[in-house]
Amino acid sequence: MALIYMRKAAVSDIDAMMEIIDEAKALLKADGSTQWQDGHPDKDMLMNDIENGFARVLIVDGEVAGTATLMTSADPNYAKIEGAWQDTTNTYATIHRIAISSKYRGMKLSKFFFSNLISDTYAQGIHHMRIDTHKLNLRMQHIAKEFGFEYTGIIYVPDAIDGKRLAYELNMVK
Repeated sequence: MALIYMRKAAVSDIDAMMEIIDEAKALLKADGSTQWQDGHPDKDMLMNDIENGFARVLIVDGEVAGTATLMTSADPNYAKIEGAWQDTTNTYATIHRIAISSKYRGMKLSKFFFSNLISDTYAQGIHHMRIDTHKLNLRMQHIAKEFGFEYTGIIYVPDAIDGKRLAYELNMVK
């Protein structure tokens, strides 16, 4: 049985993280989505995530198999929404830049990774989460809904091609 766990990313993980992001960019493009087709996320963005303690990696038998950003500060892209957030007063965490290596696709690791990200957030005393994705990123929409994230509206992110994103929210305290 494989040893699988999540940890904070280190600078030494950057090349593996970028390789996974580049594979995800190609997958999104093949799906017809413009998400991540304007050059981001890039190495500088991931390094910033690492330096801020937001970057996470999924490890399978000692190898980086996935990458994600678990942002625990307010996301300026979420300040305006066409729709409404369910909770606008409590601290929230945001999942960004999540991707699984093509080597590990089909192993249901995205579910394991999501579960760990949610648990990490809860352990930090944060009981609200947000995520956004492109309308054509059906994989991300599916997993977000599977974990109880509810669609709340449209937000806009800096993207040279199409910044319109579907926004989702998970409240772990009701």
